[in-house]
Amino acid sequence: MLYLESERCIYRVLIEEDAEALTNLVVQNKRFWSIHEPLHSPEYYTKNFQLKRINDSMHQMNMRREYSFGIFLKNTKELIGHISIYSIKRLPFSSAFIGYSLDERFTRKGITTEAVECITKFGFENLDLHRIEAYVSPANEGSYRVLEKVGYQREGLLKQLLYINGVWVDHYLYAKLAEEH
Repeated sequence: MLYLESERCIYRVLIEEDAEALTNLVVQNKRFWSIHEPLHSPEYYTKNFQLKRINDSMHQMNMRREYSFGIFLKNTKELIGHISIYSIKRLPFSSAFIGYSLDERFTRKGITTEAVECITKFGFENLDLHRIEAYVSPANEGSYRVLEKVGYQREGLLKQLLYINGVWVDHYLYAKLAEEH
């Protein structure tokens, strides 16, 4: 079991027993997360679908292509979000993407910053990555401020990158290099 921790949270790979808690998390945040994420089918909000996501993630981890963690509060062990390093490419790139979502009730408390710091450190120190990237909508100021606090640099704007809620949305490209860690 892969397990990391920061001041207020623990991060561990989600397992099958987490499917119900993950389902509750995505259902509770359906509206909040849909502002910046592509629309999901109704099936996405079922326990069976979330169980499949967990199993797919474990398979990707076994192949060293992705590491997805649940974000749990230390004091209550409540699942409050998820964070991943994904699309891992080995040399000549040695890069990956980071993505995260936090329960709306816990935003604006520095928890996402803490999580991104911890998982970025894991990517550089444990996975030996050279570069970690993130895509962020210009409308998602909270998310790009988190990346900036952790030392990610905005490298550009990708026009009409993702189709979200019926519209092609531009995204900033952020990145951090191992030497900046």
